[in-house]
Amino acid sequence: MEYRKLGARGPEVSVIGFGAWAIGGMNWGKTDDTVSKKALHTAFDAGVNFVDTADVYGFGHSEKLISEVLKERGPEHGIKVATKAGNDFYNADKNDDAGYGPIRQTYTKAYLISAAEKSLKRLNLETLTILQLHSPDLEKLKQDEPWLALEQLKRDGKIEHAGLSIQSFKETDQAFLLDEHHDLLDLIQVRYNLLERDAESVLFPKAEKYGIGVIARIPLLFGFLTGKFSRQSQFSDDDHRSMNLSREKIESYFKMMSPFYPLYDDFPNYSKAQIALQFCLHHPAVSTVIPGAKSPEQVLDNCGAADLPPISFGDYLR
Repeated sequence: MEYRKLGARGPEVSVIGFGAWAIGGMNWGKTDDTVSKKALHTAFDAGVNFVDTADVYGFGHSEKLISEVLKERGPEHGIKVATKAGNDFYNADKNDDAGYGPIRQTYTKAYLISAAEKSLKRLNLETLTILQLHSPDLEKLKQDEPWLALEQLKRDGKIEHAGLSIQSFKETDQAFLLDEHHDLLDLIQVRYNLLERDAESVLFPKAEKYGIGVIARIPLLFGFLTGKFSRQSQFSDDDHRSMNLSREKIESYFKMMSPFYPLYDDFPNYSKAQIALQFCLHHPAVSTVIPGAKSPEQVLDNCGAADLPPISFGDYLR
């Protein structure tokens, strides 16, 4: 496993992290907690020392599973935990098994501090390595309260590092926030993958300028870049991809992939997922990538990307 510093002020993290949305048990179809915990153990055994979750994932269930695994590994586990807050699931419809009930974005200072304290309790931690604002809309980020909350949590020792998970497809619109808050922000999390590279134009240069670390999320494009989808792929009603990956969207992804098919021929010993993860890591602004995984097998394939020789992507991106 390779490790990189998460920006100028962040911790040393494995280049392959563990994205813990799917193990929360909502929005990704059927999950098995026993298998999910084995997946976490497999990742940590392989050298992964960074796990990214959110309080809303499974309405706290993802955080609880992580806590159980960390307890099993003992107090010297060395795992860096990043979570997120701002989606007020506490007042959402708890009877909605698919997790599609209305969840209000709440970014007041009082709410964010309370949410962080509840995450600490679920994770059984005294201090969060990282707390990120969870994809707030721009109007909320123009207010003072979310930033004041992060400052207060840092002062109180409840979080070590502050981050912003930038709303999908808003990378350029929200880049100015790095100019305004670079003294507070230690890292950002952005949507970045082989087919979605908007962050490269403005956001990554600003992050590098200010020493702000970058976490790349959705690196496998909800599984599309693993190669396991066909044009006829369908998803169960309790899988968010049934809403977010329409037949038309999948077709557009297949068309966008055409310039990259030679990659698979040129690197036959790499899985498609490993190629996708290496793409994210080839950019110098990116410190870590957080693919989701629901099984030990997926974890091992993801981690394998760090052990293979790096691919030079220049010729394929022209």
